[in-house]
Amino acid sequence: MSGKQGKLVVISGPSGVGKSTICRQAAERLGAVLSVSATTRPRGASEVDGRDYYFLTRQEFQRRIAAGEFLEYAEVFGNYYGTPRRPVEQAIAEGKIVILEIDVQGGGQVKAAMPEAMMIFILPPRMEELMRRIEKRGRGEDAATRQERLARAHAEIETGKAHYEYFVVNDDLDRAVQEVIDIIRR
Repeated sequence: MSGKQGKLVVISGPSGVGKSTICRQAAERLGAVLSVSATTRPRGASEVDGRDYYFLTRQEFQRRIAAGEFLEYAEVFGNYYGTPRRPVEQAIAEGKIVILEIDVQGGGQVKAAMPEAMMIFILPPRMEELMRRIEKRGRGEDAATRQERLARAHAEIETGKAHYEYFVVNDDLDRAVQEVIDIIRR
């Protein structure tokens, strides 16, 4: 035990804004723990249980919900996703910085459960740029799906502005990563 209390950092932002890359790079440079979520969705061929996600059956996930074992959870497109409470609390007790990359709804649940959580929202430089990034991802989405993502992004940004403490515009990746690191170190 380090004797030093750790820190919980929630990082959210709309799809395509670059939050996964920012979280990975910030965690690496800070020596922080990047939280692993649990899910009921099927494991992908290259995914590793405990590294990419904790893959649970629906019944086991529901048991853990009932037992209060998640900091936050949601059902998305028929599958559950959530942040297991125990590894996060253990890492914080060990004096580590823990980064959660989650959506704004999950961020609200975490803030309610752990008011000391630092809340950082990643913004695109412009909505046109966010649409360009979404299109560039090449996920085979049609125009209607991309428009739905953009509409959802507008709603997430409005929620973020109302409930998050810090905002970082990802117009330059290196600068955005450094800004997130500087916020966490304050």
